[in-house]
Amino acid sequence: MLLKPHQDGVLDGLTFSVKDNIDIAGHRTSFGSLAWRSSHPIARKNALCVDQLLAAGATCVGKVVADEFTYSLEGESPFWGTPLNARAPDRLPGGSSSGSASSVSCGLADFSLGTDSGGSVRVPASFTGVWGMRPSLHRISEAGVLPFMPSVSTVAALATDLRILDRAMRVLLRSGDETMRPLRRVLMLEDALELADADVQEAAALFVDGLSMPPSVSIERVRFSDIVGLDMELRACNEDALRDLQTAEFENTVGEWVESHEPELGPAFRMAYGNVQSFDRIAALASIERCETLFRRIKSFLRPGTVVCFPTTPTIAPLKGSLNTLQVVREFYDRTMAIAAFSGVGRLPEISAPVLSVGGCPVGLSIVAGHYQDEALLDVAVDLFAAALQA
Repeated sequence: MLLKPHQDGVLDGLTFSVKDNIDIAGHRTSFGSLAWRSSHPIARKNALCVDQLLAAGATCVGKVVADEFTYSLEGESPFWGTPLNARAPDRLPGGSSSGSASSVSCGLADFSLGTDSGGSVRVPASFTGVWGMRPSLHRISEAGVLPFMPSVSTVAALATDLRILDRAMRVLLRSGDETMRPLRRVLMLEDALELADADVQEAAALFVDGLSMPPSVSIERVRFSDIVGLDMELRACNEDALRDLQTAEFENTVGEWVESHEPELGPAFRMAYGNVQSFDRIAALASIERCETLFRRIKSFLRPGTVVCFPTTPTIAPLKGSLNTLQVVREFYDRTMAIAAFSGVGRLPEISAPVLSVGGCPVGLSIVAGHYQDEALLDVAVDLFAAALQA
């Protein structure tokens, strides 16, 4: 599959791949499932985000693997195998935008379209050592993208280089000429740091302490409770708020089809879907209300000129085959999704920068800005990671 540009534009000469929950005209969209692909019609139109990139001069080099129903952070597919993590070949690439991260890390595409709700672009970006950005919720059109978790999920992108990510994201964001506020505060989110392995904590702290900052910019440490003004830890943001909203919406967007069609399911998804089937929607309504409260409080706190930073993931990529017991799987997901929940519940733009290394494996360092401050975050990233870009 090769889609030539519609016309010349700011993305001339760049290539991109597309996660297989995003429509390309003339092809079936799999949602990471053989059964879904075989039972749904061929797409008649490209997703709007695909046409935006083609109209800006980029060339699409094909579709790439997604985790089953995009309901995973691991990067393994029972139908198409595990995409290669070029920076750590014996380790998982992360999911669910596993093929997107792999295609970029392997040099098959300059950037890739993915989607992110619980970390599905940020986690593979961290594990494979590429740049990734989740924008503010609904900044990018989701027309032609399979519905997943509407209150949380968004089109997102990964790239080999921050400059390429910047160019692609500004096309997708339909950016105009915004006047950006100068950076004033860099906040290290202590809850996220504490969830990370000791060596990831050390690498993140050393990098942030070594950042070259203007005298007017302060580096401070904050807790999630300081941001939201409630006695609540970051882990509870996921467990007592966002996770219930995600599960309730997944029941509608995917669960209805799974229950009525009884498709072949992979073992990992089958186990995860058992939690969905036992979910109490009515009891979860309080969690959904809590998400809205947290969104409003985070939005009020993150004024222009403030960014929050933390390790994108609490660990380096797990070894292939290592997530083999329920206890290990729960420990991986609980910590990883807790960190990802900050931007999820805040509907925030987040950039994962491949600037950390632990034991020879990449780990991302994330920076986050306030809701709809996407362009400002891109500008800040160029300044904060200037040394890494020159390396």
